[in-house]
Amino acid sequence: MTSSSTPRMHTYKRTSSPRSPTNTGELFTPAHEENVRFIHDTWLCVLRDVKSPQSSERNDRGPQEYVEKNPNPNLHSFIPVDLSDLKKRSTQDSKKS
Repeated sequence: MTSSSTPRMHTYKRTSSPRSPTNTGELFTPAHEENVRFIHDTWLCVLRDVKSPQSSERNDRGPQEYVEKNPNPNLHSFIPVDLSDLKKRSTQDSKKS
């Protein structure tokens, strides 16, 4: 096998965008960035469609919100955590020290 036919892994510095902080020092390929952008944009479309007043008319088509038929009683008092908020507070706390 010649050196020209060996697969190479290229790493690129993460591009700057509102969703990706540049101070993490992480390396991502352009394909990874494209995949993240696609998933993020698609998820925003799903959220918009679920919240749309027309979504109740679609019944069988489009995104549907999952609702547990038999909810677990142990999760009755569960409060979801906003991970972005938690990260912000953690970053602010580390700057204070």
